[in-house]
Amino acid sequence: MRRAKSAKTLRHEATNVLEEFGVRKPPVPVEKIATSLGARLKYSPFDGELAGMLIRGDEGTVIGVNSLHHINRQRFTIAHECGHLLLHKGKDVHIDRSFRVNKRDEKSSQAVDPEEIEANRFAAELLMPYDMIVKELVDYHIDIEDEEQLKELADKYQVSVQALTHRITNVLDDLF
Repeated sequence: MRRAKSAKTLRHEATNVLEEFGVRKPPVPVEKIATSLGARLKYSPFDGELAGMLIRGDEGTVIGVNSLHHINRQRFTIAHECGHLLLHKGKDVHIDRSFRVNKRDEKSSQAVDPEEIEANRFAAELLMPYDMIVKELVDYHIDIEDEEQLKELADKYQVSVQALTHRITNVLDDLF
């Protein structure tokens, strides 16, 4: 099994997308980015823990998003699938005709498959850009143990507190 691309490489990929779309402040317009990359967004209630999927076919690319999930989780799913769209060819699945499908589900969040690790890291880099998070930490002296501060910042970026906390922890690890 191959190793996942480095965090630095994925940061560069996400930064390129942010620059291409002129994103300078949160929240990142992930839906607009996905559609501009050529994907159609389709919101549907999925069974179980399935958060989303990327389907590439003859008629274009579709990002399926679980409409039952919280809007912040939906945004992360879209960013995750954009990661697959930009970074991976996908996996062949045969249903009437050939499709390449990537799913975001419980397994994808376990950080085992290199493509899933990359898509998750790309999503974090896209929704919570490194430079923006560093600026928040420096300018506003964010205390990662202050739940109210974290909630306000998560709302600003339209991500979950859990995703933000994980992101801040990774950024701090990079800085120190």
